[in-house]
Amino acid sequence: MVARVTLTDYRGTVLLDSYVRPTQPVCDYRTAETGLQPHHLADAPVFIDVQRQVASIIRDKIIVGHALWEFLSVMGLSHPAINTRDTALFMSFRRTLGQKPNVIIPLETLVKHFMGREIGQNGEIPVERARAALDLFRSCEQTWEGIIATGAWPCALPPDEYRRCFT
Repeated sequence: MVARVTLTDYRGTVLLDSYVRPTQPVCDYRTAETGLQPHHLADAPVFIDVQRQVASIIRDKIIVGHALWEFLSVMGLSHPAINTRDTALFMSFRRTLGQKPNVIIPLETLVKHFMGREIGQNGEIPVERARAALDLFRSCEQTWEGIIATGAWPCALPPDEYRRCFT
């Protein structure tokens, strides 16, 4: 279930920031972590409408994020793998931190190590996470795109159970 969707452009400008009306009863809003309260979701758009908006915005675009398979899976969408830049899978980050290819390094850890700043100090703020992933990507964009230009792929594969999220 998804409660909120936030998409930004390359510069971090918000393109979409929408709550999503739950499709099932909510047992725990995790308000301390998420800031969500029942009134945020009560009049929110239904999932299918937000899903259509997201699909329209990301169509034919390169999408940048952290653990994009989680986002695509919860949204019920797929996207061309060649048009994804997933900071959770970027091998250069993993090698620098001495991690194996199958280890997912939390976004907070990557941002702290490579950007020297803390995120998530005031709970899970979607736009903060989106901009942090963009900052990480932009910090090594030339390297990332240079590897792709050679015909190689600079990322590990997402978990097997999420293959359907990539075309």
